[in-house]
Amino acid sequence: MPKITLNAIELFYEIHGTGEPLLLIHGLGSSSRDWEYQLPAFTEHYQVITCDVRGHGQSAKPPGPYSVPMFADDIIQLMQALDIAPAHVLGISMGGMIAYQLAVDHPEMVKSLIAVNCNPELPVRNFKDRLAIWQREIIVQLIGMRKMGQVLSERLFIKPDQEKLRQIFVQRWAENDPKAYLAAMRAIVGWSVVAELPKLTMPVLVIAADQDYSFVDDKTAYIPLMPNAQMLVIEDSRHATPVEHPEAFNQAVLSFYR
Repeated sequence: MPKITLNAIELFYEIHGTGEPLLLIHGLGSSSRDWEYQLPAFTEHYQVITCDVRGHGQSAKPPGPYSVPMFADDIIQLMQALDIAPAHVLGISMGGMIAYQLAVDHPEMVKSLIAVNCNPELPVRNFKDRLAIWQREIIVQLIGMRKMGQVLSERLFIKPDQEKLRQIFVQRWAENDPKAYLAAMRAIVGWSVVAELPKLTMPVLVIAADQDYSFVDDKTAYIPLMPNAQMLVIEDSRHATPVEHPEAFNQAVLSFYR
């Protein structure tokens, strides 16, 4: 289990395959093992690097507060230590936010950027937004991570034949450290790099599930702010697109790189 000490914490990472480096960054409450449906396809063409961000998986879980720039700096330090820059960078949800932050902070380290089911900001615009945050905090603090996983699994995997995916999701979610999870969730609330998007001159692909938490139109609005960006919508999909529709997702990613 390879681990490296960076920024005074241990980060877990793995390297698979050979070729140009492709860095995968998971989302909130997830870990590097949730790329299991991507590794066989991507390692045929690329050297794939996965890692558990601070507070997640097998990486250290120091006390908060956390921030998106902090997450990004951890990844930057890892890229430098492994000598994999510039790399293709792909992130989903919170991982996409980290990828955006990494790219605006160090565009020279990013050969291309793919942001999946996320926006380059997470503002709290109204009471409904604030209520959604409070609900998560209350569930985690009063009932626990397993219950949070059960609630989310029913939103992510709604079809009867996805019961196995729901069970796996709940089990993995239950393994999260509650304090680290809440610290990571609070880190993304109110975060934004929208003003810096014109810096992203590398090829950018925004992948959006048609039934994601945030609307496709919200993601579309950011595309003109990036000089070399495009968007692709995956139909009949929710927030966990790489797990729900791995073939369509993998094909979209590899087609973009080619």
